[in-house]
Amino acid sequence: MPGDKYAPTPYTIHVPAYFPTQMNIPADNPITVEGVYLGRCLFYDGRFGGRTDADSLMSCSSCHVQESAFVCGLANPSFPGGMPHGITGIPTPHAMMTLCNVVFNSNGYLWNGLIDPLNPNPKKRRLEDLVWMGIYAPHEMHSDSNKSLQVIRSIPGYKPLFKAAFGSDTITFELMAKAISQFIRTLVSSDSKFDRYLQGSATLTSSELNGYVLFVTEQGADCFHCHGGSGNPLFTTNLYYNNAKDSAFSDTRDRYAVTGNAMDIGAYRAPSLRNVELLAPYMHDGRFTTLEQVIDFYSNGLVWSPSVSPLMHKLSDGGAQLTPAEKADLKAFLLTLTDQTFLTNPAFGPPPSLP
Repeated sequence: MPGDKYAPTPYTIHVPAYFPTQMNIPADNPITVEGVYLGRCLFYDGRFGGRTDADSLMSCSSCHVQESAFVCGLANPSFPGGMPHGITGIPTPHAMMTLCNVVFNSNGYLWNGLIDPLNPNPKKRRLEDLVWMGIYAPHEMHSDSNKSLQVIRSIPGYKPLFKAAFGSDTITFELMAKAISQFIRTLVSSDSKFDRYLQGSATLTSSELNGYVLFVTEQGADCFHCHGGSGNPLFTTNLYYNNAKDSAFSDTRDRYAVTGNAMDIGAYRAPSLRNVELLAPYMHDGRFTTLEQVIDFYSNGLVWSPSVSPLMHKLSDGGAQLTPAEKADLKAFLLTLTDQTFLTNPAFGPPPSLP
């Protein structure tokens, strides 16, 4: 019948002003309105992990909380200190990274870039593969795709959603991973005070402007090499740096673990600073809980190691040696990167009802 024809509605991601125009959307998983809605349901459905008991539910949103910029956040009672753990209590090896603006990242995922198109393992190349990993990882859902499939297939309301999104009511885990990835790719943050300043609709205070100058100059705090500035609204290069936190290294999940290049020892992705006031704890290991601590580290706490990034220009001085006033100004600027629209957009929150 004509009414049964598979005709999903293309979903258009509006590319904000000054953002890159290239997006990481694979040809075999185009974004559709129906796919995004299905992915949103699965993202928030605690049964996705393959369990139905009330005390055993875990979804992507259990840790990726919208009002905390899609990390768990310091105030989350389920994860004291903002460091998440899996359903069995096993802690994650690293602190969380925000899910915002991942559609503009074509340089791998996770702190060490393990998930990358060039990974020789075909199961570790796509955002979709992270969904598979989340199901199996002991420090996340600690389940398997068959359990997840069994539960989702048993819920009557899902079959019509898969039919609308993918043209078939046959539910597979690959389609679940594709739908969740479609939803995650729509999580664009672009309406902070600083964005509005660039567009001429907001004014920065003198302190915020001073902080901005410090951020984008080598003579100041020298942040922009790794985190960008007005010319890079993502506020990350999505590249990997040893940022002079340590002189000795024991973590087996740094960039070196992926590349085998000795110059990548102790290197990790520069995280996006969008909504940074909500992303604590900071650094790959969550060692800092406040922005003041982070700023103090870059001002006075840098330490040398053989693989430290050459972009750590203030290393010989131990840091940027900011004055108390400059530190306050830099923090004031960083707070302008908070995007309340992103944190409250109902399209990014749980659907009114799950199947």
